[in-house]
Amino acid sequence: MRLVSLLLLALVSLVPAAVGTVGFQQLSVPDAAGRPISVFLWYPSNDPATTQPVGSFMQTVSVDGRVLGGPLPLVLISHGTGGGSASHYDTALALAQSGFLVAAPTHTGDNYQDQSYTGNRKNLTDRPRQVKLVLDYLLAVWPGRHHLDPSRVGMFGFSLGGFTTLVASGGTPDLNRMLELCTTRPGAPECIFVKQRNGDQLERIAAVPAWFHDERVRVAVVAAPAVSYLFGPGSLKAVTIPIQLWRASNDEQVPDEWNTAIVRSELGKPPEEHLVASAGHFAFLPPCPDALTKQAPQICTDSAGFDRAAFHRDFNATVVGFFTRNLSRTSPPEARNTYSWRAPSLYFELNQRDLVP
Repeated sequence: MRLVSLLLLALVSLVPAAVGTVGFQQLSVPDAAGRPISVFLWYPSNDPATTQPVGSFMQTVSVDGRVLGGPLPLVLISHGTGGGSASHYDTALALAQSGFLVAAPTHTGDNYQDQSYTGNRKNLTDRPRQVKLVLDYLLAVWPGRHHLDPSRVGMFGFSLGGFTTLVASGGTPDLNRMLELCTTRPGAPECIFVKQRNGDQLERIAAVPAWFHDERVRVAVVAAPAVSYLFGPGSLKAVTIPIQLWRASNDEQVPDEWNTAIVRSELGKPPEEHLVASAGHFAFLPPCPDALTKQAPQICTDSAGFDRAAFHRDFNATVVGFFTRNLSRTSPPEARNTYSWRAPSLYFELNQRDLVP
């Protein structure tokens, strides 16, 4: 009986405490190099919640509610091109309900209101810097910083946010590889996108830009990472943290052959990989309300038979489980990512080649 009790205690210690409500704040992080960065926060709270709009969605949260507990693990979210802080609000809510504090910046120059960097090299180099700046602010300036555990920081990134996450985790891209890709594959969606935006990513450069890595990021979830061809041989070997890598089987925006395939082969350690059957690139965004579907059908429409709402229930549970395991106080870094946890699903498959059954 004592052994059973100890095992139960050990299991409980791996999981942050579930909370009754989710608190929500909006921050403005100063940036000496440009405009202030808008950041949304989700976190455990026990204050009364109400239903509020967040971007194009609705959420039930306690606006400016008190932060409950601590020190809390922190997860940063980096959205894709043209997105914003609310782009993965449902994943943020799931994490906050499980005891995490989540911070989602709206990337300067590449969001739904401002795309002045989109298609240009500045967008690729500046995004990781913005993430680092937000993390610096949360740990050193934000009034609720005493609720955070600076030793337990994770990151989630989708599409170009996935690229951003890989750079923050130690990846060093080669920007000249975009010209190489577009010379050999002029019809690649990345190349068409840059040309449509009159971007400068097809111009050869001699100088190596400064890439912002952050050793405080201890674990990452990367979904459908864009422009991954920029990670040439050896460029991801320094990324040795646990990585959960997601890809969609029908992704026409970031084809596997020169995106996720490169990531999985170049990472310093094999990732925990998930393949989402019958899904397109935008399946990793939350289910769209009717108004957004009418406004942006390209990001809201799925293949016949694919249930995005059902997939997100499994997706969010699996993401939460991965962060929980790898940001546990009781699990030493060298022991992390050595076993598998997954929610039952009809939509994705798990590659377990790097996991102990």
